[in-house]
Amino acid sequence: MSSSSDVISEVAKAKIVELIISGKVEEALGRLADLYGVSPPRVKVGRVKGKSRVPAVYVSSEETIYIQDGSYYNNPFIVLHEFYHHIRMGGGKHRGTEGYADRYALDFIKAYKRFKPRRQ
Repeated sequence: MSSSSDVISEVAKAKIVELIISGKVEEALGRLADLYGVSPPRVKVGRVKGKSRVPAVYVSSEETIYIQDGSYYNNPFIVLHEFYHHIRMGGGKHRGTEGYADRYALDFIKAYKRFKPRRQ
């Protein structure tokens, strides 16, 4: 079974991570949303009641990724993990697990690490 990130080239995955690291989170999410044919989620820095122990959370009813504080804003693992939840929500029902979200994010980060040394 292929993962939902298999349709995106390794170079594109690396570029998404690079955008996130450089603080262009909305641009990265916009590009990803275009690739998946979904609207991009909003991103807000702030806490969600009852979720204070996690660095970020996706709230499907608002189509928003809440990042607990600004120190996590440029973290590609966190942003991509939450984006996975955005693309896996269907009819307001959660259709992905934390493990799959982790693997999705790590797939992008691995592509970035493979691509980055070859860049001039």
